[in-house]
Amino acid sequence: MLLIGRIALVLLFPISGYFKIMQWPGIVTLLTTQGAPLPMLGGMLAVAAETILPLLIILGLQTRWAAFGLILYTLGTNAIAHRFWEFTGGAQVGQIFSFFKNIAMCGGFLILAWTGPGRYAVQPRP
Repeated sequence: MLLIGRIALVLLFPISGYFKIMQWPGIVTLLTTQGAPLPMLGGMLAVAAETILPLLIILGLQTRWAAFGLILYTLGTNAIAHRFWEFTGGAQVGQIFSFFKNIAMCGGFLILAWTGPGRYAVQPRP
């Protein structure tokens, strides 16, 4: 079950990373308009985080560190892209859901960091 949970928990990230790569100039522009520091570097870090860290979690390799990395990345995403208090109306509702979805995912990453990857992993929990 932990293998299925690990896959489900990170499935969104590689898909998002793929779209960032495919829409590269637009992502840098979006980060610029959102006030992200060093938007080009931020975009590259986002793609790396969304591809490498989920792969580590799926494989069960350095799972705890990868989970902590995705916690930091996800909280950073909230701070830059999902500041719901700056929106109104329907846009605010969408941002609220994105913000708290990210908080919920952080909860899942905390559980994963605590329990480890389980039996089916490159580095199973002892």
